[in-house]
Amino acid sequence: MKFTPAKPLLTGETLGSLTEKLLERGEPAFRAKQILDWVYKKRARSWNEMSNLSKPLRTWLAEAFDLLGAELVLGKQSTDVTDKLLLELGDKSLIETVIIRVPQEGVGIENSRKTICISTQVGCAMGCVFCASGLSGLKRDLLAGEIVAQLLHVCYREDARTPRARMELASFDNIVVMGMGEPLANYDALIRALTIVNADWGLGFGARRITISTSGLVPKIQKLADEDLGFRLAISLHGATDEVREQIMPVNKAYPLAKLIPAVREFSEKHGRMVTLEFILIEEVNDSLEQARALRDIALDLHAHVNLIPYNTVEGLPWKRPSNTRQEKFADVLRAARVSVTLRREKGHDIDAACGQLRLKTEKERAVEVG
Repeated sequence: MKFTPAKPLLTGETLGSLTEKLLERGEPAFRAKQILDWVYKKRARSWNEMSNLSKPLRTWLAEAFDLLGAELVLGKQSTDVTDKLLLELGDKSLIETVIIRVPQEGVGIENSRKTICISTQVGCAMGCVFCASGLSGLKRDLLAGEIVAQLLHVCYREDARTPRARMELASFDNIVVMGMGEPLANYDALIRALTIVNADWGLGFGARRITISTSGLVPKIQKLADEDLGFRLAISLHGATDEVREQIMPVNKAYPLAKLIPAVREFSEKHGRMVTLEFILIEEVNDSLEQARALRDIALDLHAHVNLIPYNTVEGLPWKRPSNTRQEKFADVLRAARVSVTLRREKGHDIDAACGQLRLKTEKERAVEVG
């Protein structure tokens, strides 16, 4: 599950690590900041664009680093203005990044709020039965630079389309680490990547606008709670009792609710932040009023926000979404108890926006072509 690229990725370098490498070459320390400014603030996509660097230094950089480590293979836009980017990595692996636009009154869709959903692994090992990401298992963890590269590709895309984006360092409003893979299973690379994204010498993106999602790796939640970082936490709960959760999420056998809930409470108390409970509604699996009442009790205990997400159908899987009426009845149980709750509506169905779905479809098409 380890991948070592032919050359290290520049997007995986911190200001400190790049400075150290430049000093070893005899370059002044300030060159590191200049180089990173070209990458993150000026959006340079080739070494030759870095015009205030000497030609010998640019030649060395090209020999020593891969500038990005990911290439755009496909960009698809949904009729509901959700975009999905399919990126190819150095070993030909495919990952997905999603741009979710939230229309605002009086603002054109191109200038609307944007949330970027990024991936942390190629595939997934968690085995959640409803998810396309893990259908072909886990191939490998992403490198920190590959995680960062996803956001730069979003910047390139949005810079070209939106005047608003050119006025800001980041071309989006929020980041959710909820794409392919289990983020906390790739802990070190994730924290390094988000440190780069957050740093003023990187994308300068506020920690409070970054949400890390996990299916419930309790030791890593506890480790994250001890970090001096300001990132938000979301729990992919999807079952409000152990009986239901174990049917669809194998992780619950190792970390049942009796272990998970105290770890989430610990994080919330240490950071003073409301956590989010993600709950995908699946017909006749977890959409009963009994589940709604159990979820209500957990949310009240944790003072958590609940994000209800009607299931996004995946080809080859039997699960279905509940009717709109059943979704509303479920949500009403939470609303009646004054739980903070959002009932999401489907986005991106026509572009295979469910996690891992477009990647899986593309890999199948490639296999047919090779065969």
